[in-house]
Amino acid sequence: MVQYCEGCFLHQHLKKEGGRRLAHRFCISQCTIGEQLQEYGKKLT
Repeated sequence: MVQYCEGCFLHQHLKKEGGRRLAHRFCISQCTIGEQLQEYGKKLT
């Protein structure tokens, strides 16, 4: 996640405004990179 999301404006903004949990939840559930990472994880199991 660090590799793909480093420098992401939305993550930085959400982290600043709503905290780390809100930013992480956004990344996992709504961001296209997070969705791709979840699909890769499903393929590994």
